[in-house]
Amino acid sequence: MHEPDTLTRELMLENETLRSRMTYLLEQAERNHSIMTRHQAFDLQIVGAGSFQELVTTIFRTLPVISELDTVTLSLVDPDADIYTVMHKLGVDYEQLPDLSFCEHASELGFDHVEGCPPRPLLGPYAPSQHCAMFPHPPAGLQTVALVPLLRNARLIGSLNLGSADAGRFTPALGTDFLEHMGSIIAICLENVISNEMLKFIGLTDALTGVYNRRYIDRRLVEEIARARRQSYRISCMYIDIDHFKKVNDSVGHGGGDDVLREVAARIKAELRISDALGRFGGEEFVVLLIDANLDSASVVAQRIRASVAATPMQLSSGEHVTVTVSIGVATLDDFERDHAIEGVAQELVAQADTALYRAKADGRNRVVTIS
Repeated sequence: MHEPDTLTRELMLENETLRSRMTYLLEQAERNHSIMTRHQAFDLQIVGAGSFQELVTTIFRTLPVISELDTVTLSLVDPDADIYTVMHKLGVDYEQLPDLSFCEHASELGFDHVEGCPPRPLLGPYAPSQHCAMFPHPPAGLQTVALVPLLRNARLIGSLNLGSADAGRFTPALGTDFLEHMGSIIAICLENVISNEMLKFIGLTDALTGVYNRRYIDRRLVEEIARARRQSYRISCMYIDIDHFKKVNDSVGHGGGDDVLREVAARIKAELRISDALGRFGGEEFVVLLIDANLDSASVVAQRIRASVAATPMQLSSGEHVTVTVSIGVATLDDFERDHAIEGVAQELVAQADTALYRAKADGRNRVVTIS
């Protein structure tokens, strides 16, 4: 048998090289198809997210898996802390979202700003001093990062930050079309869900005073009682009424009465913790939920509120001054009977605070009465 000549050997080697190349390309195509399929499923997940917490949690839980990343974080531009505050008031637990951060100015995100040109993703080696704000809890061995601008109508609303332990994963020479596409979808989803949450918050807020309305307090009380049953802490409720409010309206007019309502709400709120909740129940009545507060501590807070309202005359928008006082009833939920429906327990707690309020008014007003 004759050995293959040089030309035949070259053709065989070239054929083997082509076969290896074809196998590699097929494997890459299958991998890319798998990645694309996973990202399409991810897109559907985030588009369908019904709340801010669900959306952000999905991004943090799913994106590192489907994109084979070591960390994913999110930085949002929030100049007046409106997003942070509203989401907190709607129940977002930031302790469960350690990779979410907020900044006051878009310039803090570090993107180059050229008038008329939207910022592009920044890819390169991880630099702790430069990227510490974007990666507050960097994993060990983090090598390269991609900072992807989140844009809506040419406005920078945040940054999606991707990190990898692979030194060759994100380099300045890498194409960014896919990252920009992903960033645009996430930006749209974030803007939509934040807008919806803001509308929800408005529906739970009293338009005149800016505090919560009865609908919110009723819902929040049920949630807090359920949580208190699990964690065994106390909930106290204050029912507050402005004394002789009709006389206030008669003397300074309804516009002046509105000024008084706003100022009373502000003075009540100033005595509360961020975990507490203040709501207007209609007219001149307010209800406060004090979380993890027994009857004694709730009574102390109530006395501070009473004194704060009575101590200084309120200046109205007309320039007039008026002195008002409040009566406060306080009740505490101490005993959680598991066989009682939470809704009924919530109504009973508010009713007890209301009963204490009527005693305060019957005893001469401008006072605090407690009931257990």
